[in-house]
Parts: sequence; C-alpha cells; structure tokens
Amino acid sequence: MENNTVAEKSIVFSIRLIKIYKILTQERKEYILSKQLLRSGTAIGAMIREAEHGQSKADFLNKMNIALKEANETDYWLLLLYKGEYLNEKEYNSITEDCTEILKMLIKIVKTTKENLGRH
Repeated sequence: MENNTVAEKSIVFSIRLIKIYKILTQERKEYILSKQLLRSGTAIGAMIREAEHGQSKADFLNKMNIALKEANETDYWLLLLYKGEYLNEKEYNSITEDCTEILKMLIKIVKTTKENLGRH
C-alpha cells in the first residue's frame, strides 16, 4: 500500500514541478537550476515505476534507493532556487513540504525493504 501511495504522490509532485519549471523558464528566465530540478524531480516517479516491476527484491531496493537519491537532489535544487530568490518563501515552503513527505516515505520503504531482505 505504501508503494502505491508514494507512486501517486510522485506523479502529483512531478506535475507541480513541471508547472514550476514553466514559470521559472518563461516568467523568471531561470534555465539552469530549473532544468536540474525538472530532471531530478521527475526521475523520482520514474524510478518508483521501475521499482514496481523490479526483477527481484534487490532490484526493487536498488531502484527505490535511486528514487530516494533523486528526491534528495530535488530538495537541494529547490533550496538553491529559493536561496537564489527564484522561488519565494510561500512557493518554496509549499513544494518542499511535498518533497519532504516523499523523502520520508521513500526512507521508510528502503529501510523496511532492507530489513526484509536481511531476514532471508
């Protein structure tokens, strides 16, 4: 159940990032960091989707770990965009709240999967 929830949240998050990317590039003329944000942010859901069809539990864990790394990277780009004054405080707080929620879910999934693999 947790996997489906994180998958759904990652899609909603990706859509939000696409909209932010459009604003950043079209209205605020920021192209470099926003491209990095778009790449890492949308990769989260892509890796979760790949993990759902992993060849083994170890493959599932590997893909979820990559999703977790992408979420951490996304959090970093969001912070830079905020500190660089491309995102205002309200925008930043709103989107990082979603990112943090996905991070926590991925951490839990990775931890639980590692524990389950260790038992076998």
